[in-house]
Amino acid sequence: MPSPGLPAWASVLLAFAAGLAILYVIVIAALFLLQRQILFRPAQDRPDAARVELPGLREVAVPTADGLQLLAWFLPPPGEGPVLLFLHGNGGHIGHRTERIRRFAAQGWGALLVEYRGYGGTPGTPSEAGLRLDAAAGLAALRGRGIPDGRIVLWGESLGSGLATWLAARERLGAVVLETPYTSVAAVAKRRYPFAPVEALMRDRFDSLVHMPAIRSPVLVLVGARDVVVPPDMGHAIHAAAPGAELWVAAEGGHTDLMQHGSIEVVAGFLRRRLPAAGQADGLPRPAGIATTVP
Repeated sequence: MPSPGLPAWASVLLAFAAGLAILYVIVIAALFLLQRQILFRPAQDRPDAARVELPGLREVAVPTADGLQLLAWFLPPPGEGPVLLFLHGNGGHIGHRTERIRRFAAQGWGALLVEYRGYGGTPGTPSEAGLRLDAAAGLAALRGRGIPDGRIVLWGESLGSGLATWLAARERLGAVVLETPYTSVAAVAKRRYPFAPVEALMRDRFDSLVHMPAIRSPVLVLVGARDVVVPPDMGHAIHAAAPGAELWVAAEGGHTDLMQHGSIEVVAGFLRRRLPAAGQADGLPRPAGIATTVP
């Protein structure tokens, strides 16, 4: 029924505007309430290391500072080479990274793949604060096995790159590899939801860019030029923020397929140049000077 004193068309217009406003509030409320379900996409089944059929790979438990026991897979190095602390992306669990583990082993690298809280049957609920504790627990576990910091390589994949930058800004380690990194999760969300007040809504910001200048370890940034999940320019910004960092861009690469474009081999070359233990392990000398790009 038209409002008194207003023409019919104006009443219809007001009703339409009110409906849009209510719809906007509902959408914003849903984004706020469901933001962690949108950001964290865990698989709940428990991965089985035995199914990988990789000699030496075994399941271990990693305790966190807040009392959780994280599932992890540990692949000991065959000699004195690098040991990766691999921090995976927001989807699935460590069992979905079996091809990576095989490729790591083929390079002669050791690896610890820590499962996040709430992923892969591990107890707890994922959050930025919680995942930071999980990443720190992984580093403590490697140190507890007697692996020196100079042989430890932090490798952060997508969401895990935010954990790697945070940890690397606080601990000097052998090297840091950031695969398809973002400047912040809030910045990614802002591009995906430009209509929403993301800055006011985000609980878990994963602000990687602010940590980059404090990193003292050698850094390699891996970017897919055709990444439609994390804009490639964010990877370039991360590279520019770390003094002496190296950058590799896969011209045909996307967000999850950099291995198919040679990323493992690129990382191997980076570690031979920048990580003394890697060069010693395969007999290759470590060159003087610092390369700034990856050929």
